Amino acid sequence: MIAVLAGGVGAARFLRGLMQVVPTNEITAIVNTGDDTVLHGLHISPDLDTVTYTLADAIDPERGWGLSDESWNAMSALNRYATNRPTNSQAAPTWFNLGDKDLATHFYRTARLAEGASLSEISQEIAHAWGLDLRLMPMSNDRVRTMITLQENCEAGKAGSEISFQEYFVKHRHGVATSSVRFDGADVARPEGLDVLNDAQSVIIAPSNPLVSIAPIRALHHVDAVLSARRNSVSAISPIVNGAALKGPADRLMIELGHEPSVVGVARLYSPICGTLIIDHADAHLATAVEDTGMRCIVTDTIMKTAQISAALAHTALGATL
Repeated sequence: MIAVLAGGVGAARFLRGLMQVVPTNEITAIVNTGDDTVLHGLHISPDLDTVTYTLADAIDPERGWGLSDESWNAMSALNRYATNRPTNSQAAPTWFNLGDKDLATHFYRTARLAEGASLSEISQEIAHAWGLDLRLMPMSNDRVRTMITLQENCEAGKAGSEISFQEYFVKHRHGVATSSVRFDGADVARPEGLDVLNDAQSVIIAPSNPLVSIAPIRALHHVDAVLSARRNSVSAISPIVNGAALKGPADRLMIELGHEPSVVGVARLYSPICGTLIIDHADAHLATAVEDTGMRCIVTDTIMKTAQISAALAHTALGATL
């Protein structure tokens, strides 16, 4: 069994490569749900859905989220009500786009939750509906919310005020300055997949944002302890290449939260729980600095522009933990 800590687009692309080199039914992806939100009364799990749609070859390749060949009739019709709602109402939010086909996933998830099914059960049902054999597991069946605290002089709100991750990432297009991140509910949420992390042949931390995609998983009780105990069989792929994130705000968040926005900064975050960091050729000059954190460093192609590069990266990550 291969366990992958996952969140968002980078993880989805890595998992697609991993599926080329090991049997799909031997893969368990433990996916961040700190990004989950409720809109229009619907439970939305963005990272779970991005992984599902990508692995099913149904993702919109240009946006990197949602379904291909999507239509937006429901969202367009919603504007009629958004322009007429009372000023104190939060009904009909239109800042978070949901495509017509994508809505079906959220309808199903919400209805099953109302029936008493767990998010783990539902995620597996959705994966099977898309023809996927891997085990797709939310990090917890309990609610955990990633909350962003704003810096001073921030247009999104008063200094010190908090907004949800989706407000930060989508509504404000991750263009507002942050002062801290916390994971509301992580102190009481029960982690899913601890047995997987204990028993897996290899554990791989996908190239996901270490502060808002992987950190929520690590914030759950016992996760870091399990990873630390088997540190030498845990590898990670840096989402930072040449000082920048390939997608999303990881580099800027690292600066704002006091971390070096480089593979060395990633190494410092992961060194307590991970024995090997895989970095891109663009950062080869920093390999020694990575090793100074106590990690082994492997230099290879990490920008997954082709299926072949993704598969080769998966081979490298597996080889680092065996």
